[in-house]
Amino acid sequence: MPRAEPPFSTTLRVPARFSSVAFLNQPLIIAGRTFHSRLILGTGKFSSPDAMRDALVASGTEMVTVALRRADLTGKKDPFANILEFVDPDRYLLLPNTSGARNADEAVRLARLAVAAGLPKWVKLEIHPDPRYLLPDPVETFLAAERLVNEGFTVLPYINADPVLAKRLQDVGTATVMPLGSPIGSNRGIQTRDQIRIIIEQASVPVVVDAGLRSEEHTSELQSRQVI
Repeated sequence: MPRAEPPFSTTLRVPARFSSVAFLNQPLIIAGRTFHSRLILGTGKFSSPDAMRDALVASGTEMVTVALRRADLTGKKDPFANILEFVDPDRYLLLPNTSGARNADEAVRLARLAVAAGLPKWVKLEIHPDPRYLLPDPVETFLAAERLVNEGFTVLPYINADPVLAKRLQDVGTATVMPLGSPIGSNRGIQTRDQIRIIIEQASVPVVVDAGLRSEEHTSELQSRQVI
């Protein structure tokens, strides 16, 4: 299955007393930072950097993930890896993504490299050793999260919809948990409803559903069902 960086993530944590409309009007707070949009966009799979920039503006998002393997961190303005030139850091929080890391050591190294290059000390932690299915490795993700939190990173870990792992990650200090809705690139929407319900029930941090979301219909389902 080829990698297709999900263009959508959406934040789910919805107290039962809120209607879906009231929920959308509530600001999202992650690690003390307030966001007025609950949509997080990736920077992959656009036809051009200009199209990506226009889509970011149209979406109203305030947080943008950047796969570090696609970003020029050398300062040499590589024309084939210049994605950062098209994302305004004054308008968006740039969220470095460790996609491509196969274990905790590689993920920590990528996160440190991003900070050394001047990116925020926030990281979307993503570790998937299997290049075919791209499912997150729970053991390596936990180990990396623990190390990065101890180094002062704001960690947003991408995980399987595993309530036990989600709780353990919260306990070590991650800023969110990001369970998959369905496998990366599958475009199948929310296939993990029951597990996500449990994660939200136990959540002490925002729950961001990630992967498999490809349409407005998918994000609307999350909002209207107030999970779910």
